[in-house]
Amino acid sequence: MTPAARLSAVIEILTDIGQSGRSADKVLEAWVRASRFAGSKDRAYVSERLYLVLRQRAALAHAMASDAPRALVFGSVRLFDHYDVDAISALATGEGHAPAILTDYEREALEQAALPPATEKPWVRLNYPQWLHPEFERAFGADLERQMEAMTARAPFDLRVNTLKTSREAAVLALEAEGLQPVPTHCSPWGLRFEKHPRIASLESFKSGLVEVQDEGSQIACLVANASPGEQVVDLCAGGGGKTLALAAMMKNRGQIFAADINPARLARIRPRAERAGLRNVQYRQLSPFEPDGADSSMADLEGRCDLVFIDAPCSGSGAWRRQPDARWRLTPEELERLTALQDEVLARGARLVKPGGRLVYVTCSLLPGENEDRVAAFLGAHAGYAMEPWHTGWSADIPRPRGKGTGGRPDLRLTPANSETDGFYVARMRRLGGA
Repeated sequence: MTPAARLSAVIEILTDIGQSGRSADKVLEAWVRASRFAGSKDRAYVSERLYLVLRQRAALAHAMASDAPRALVFGSVRLFDHYDVDAISALATGEGHAPAILTDYEREALEQAALPPATEKPWVRLNYPQWLHPEFERAFGADLERQMEAMTARAPFDLRVNTLKTSREAAVLALEAEGLQPVPTHCSPWGLRFEKHPRIASLESFKSGLVEVQDEGSQIACLVANASPGEQVVDLCAGGGGKTLALAAMMKNRGQIFAADINPARLARIRPRAERAGLRNVQYRQLSPFEPDGADSSMADLEGRCDLVFIDAPCSGSGAWRRQPDARWRLTPEELERLTALQDEVLARGARLVKPGGRLVYVTCSLLPGENEDRVAAFLGAHAGYAMEPWHTGWSADIPRPRGKGTGGRPDLRLTPANSETDGFYVARMRRLGGA
């Protein structure tokens, strides 16, 4: 592909995202499948340019006085690649697969384009929806600028070493033999980090179950839960199973962990991953619709019996905006309201399963207090039999503590890209009273 054709592809993908409402990764994946002519360098350029534009969308729209896909793409070339207008015009010839010729309006906008100054509103400079600004002010206060600027950066790529099959040191050697250069993560004793995304599915280390894809923040959430051999554990919103696998490995194939989800297709995707990892203690439960005042038929046999109920709650995903920058623009107030109601539901559902003395761990990949502290406060207000305990209860002295800080002097934990160099995560650990 020519440089001009690459830009046309990015414009095409952005247009599809806007018109279809599909996520950027799905639209990009469809473009790759339909574009057999695109080589690896072409795909890499299109992907990197697309995500740069999505991460900087508000700033680029302000600079170009337009959020049209052409304006955003040409603005990114002008402001981040420092092309002058004539150089951009030389790419936009309208010939072959090149973008159409620049209009007079586009030329003038490019001539005047500049990234927003420090005096501009923070949601414009730092690329997040204006309606969420009060939530981020609640979360970060005077540290908002630093925290949200970190959310516009590109995320690293992390793996979790499967300790049932190997050690981190041996996994490093195996990955190095496959031409990679992993670096141990700061906190998680299982984590390995790469600055660039390796082609993980083709690696023998991955196919043989030595490593799994999991951000260090997600690994830390599992460490806080502290699943132990012999316990009865429920992962109540198992999803794709990444945390189920990590918790099961902590249990060393002793005891039982129930991967539960309302979606059977998600549960089906966990099974081959568990087999590859060599796990034998994973059970599967499809959840029935929740009845607040009725029996939970799908989990009745586990009511009041579990040592640990781990809730990786459905959420806005705002903590992963570095990886899915388009998600920040798809989130609506109505969707956030739906999610907070669902979070209250899964907390109430999970509370029934914990035995006296057991623990309930609530996790989101969100930075929003409305999904985090507010939900925990509402739960504790409605469940007098539960109490918060410090997130680091049971944390091994041999493991460095994450760089993230407890929020507002409370015992819960918030991880952010700026503080902990992980995705954004919130973790609260609660104990059911009445047991040892």
